[in-house]
Amino acid sequence: MLNKLKFITVKTEPEIIEKAAAWFSSKWSVPKEAYLECMNNYVNNKTNLGWFLCLDADRIVGGLGVVENDFHERKDLAPNICAVYVEEEYRNQGIAGRLLNFAVDDLKMNGISPVYLITDHIGFYERYGFTFLTMTKCDGGDISRIYIHK
Repeated sequence: MLNKLKFITVKTEPEIIEKAAAWFSSKWSVPKEAYLECMNNYVNNKTNLGWFLCLDADRIVGGLGVVENDFHERKDLAPNICAVYVEEEYRNQGIAGRLLNFAVDDLKMNGISPVYLITDHIGFYERYGFTFLTMTKCDGGDISRIYIHK
């Protein structure tokens, strides 16, 4: 199934920005406008922190972004991969891993390394070169794990 899927950045296909921002907003309950601002900054070369999507025809089935800080107190640990999501019926096919590798490789090509990720998952991100770094307090007060990819 992976061979019919297409992996893109919103920079290479900027016409998808509105749809992508709405998709991410529906998954993470963050206002669409916040995603639009980040994506437009990326497309307009105001940042090298990108947004990466997996498409099945014209349907977004997976995605992630890179932001300075993903709602945690460790502002010194930047940038952060955020909003990692794959539609349920597309899971366990390697999509998240391809998106993570795509993002890490893109960041490295732009001289950005390491990259961080905040999550409560244990055992998943390690498969893609991330290692546990520390615990952090999130903006909502919860404690989560921070991983690093060098």
